[in-house]
Amino acid sequence: VQLQASGGGSVQAGGSLRLSCVASGFTTDDYVIAWFRQAPGKEREAFAAISYSDGRSYWQDYAAFQKDRRTISRDTAKNTIYLEMNSLKPEDTAVYYCAAGLVWSRAAPDFPYWGKGTLVTVSS
Repeated sequence: VQLQASGGGSVQAGGSLRLSCVASGFTTDDYVIAWFRQAPGKEREAFAAISYSDGRSYWQDYAAFQKDRRTISRDTAKNTIYLEMNSLKPEDTAVYYCAAGLVWSRAAPDFPYWGKGTLVTVSS
């Protein structure tokens, strides 16, 4: 199983980015892909996730996601999961990781597969 995250970069506050996670090596569609993020000096935290088989999404804070116009989606033809983030704020600065597991969880140890992170830097 391999996960490859990309799409990070440097943007100004209010800008947008779309992160991608390409998943390969799975023998089933019954897994969840989650996005975690780790800000400087902070613990890694769950951000959002999506069920690869049926597209159901999971959120750490759904109200905040809606307010900030962020979406998670998947393209099964490309084996890719997307995290689109609009209205970015400096506090969104972090390394973003995608991870795969059997169920949605906010606990990083529940996800056995991880990709390398992609850095998002938001300047004010």
